[in-house]
Amino acid sequence: MASRAIETRPDGLRTNLTLGSATLQRHVRVLLVSPDTEVRKPLLRILESLAVDVIVCSTRAQAEEVLSRRVFEIVFCDEHLPDGSYCDLIHANHCEYRIPRVAVVTRTGEWDFYFAAMSRGAFDVLRSPWHATDLEMTMIRALRAEDHPPLSRVAVG
Repeated sequence: MASRAIETRPDGLRTNLTLGSATLQRHVRVLLVSPDTEVRKPLLRILESLAVDVIVCSTRAQAEEVLSRRVFEIVFCDEHLPDGSYCDLIHANHCEYRIPRVAVVTRTGEWDFYFAAMSRGAFDVLRSPWHATDLEMTMIRALRAEDHPPLSRVAVG
């Protein structure tokens, strides 16, 4: 049986993310990649409460297929995938438009993992339990960084 990505908010809402006096208004698309429903459920609940468009995938292959067709502001990816890892989504070989900002979600929270993930190009590492403010802060930072992308993240051609 073939599995497929699930789009949870097809209505294309524009989202206001507010932090203090700063409000960012834009169409926000998030890719959530996790094979584990115990990881997906709380993250999805928080993301949907922020009124962003969310597509959910459970494998690296599904995520790469979706990334080849759509642009996302941020990808929240489980540290372990059945057919690869978050590292596979950081590289540009599957992205037509730009390399996504990948925030790795983990249940362990070990410092060694944090430093390894960041050195491999992860945008952020979020440790369980996740809170709405953690995800919101990561999204705000990703949106602000998108306004001033480093040269290595801009597609050439």
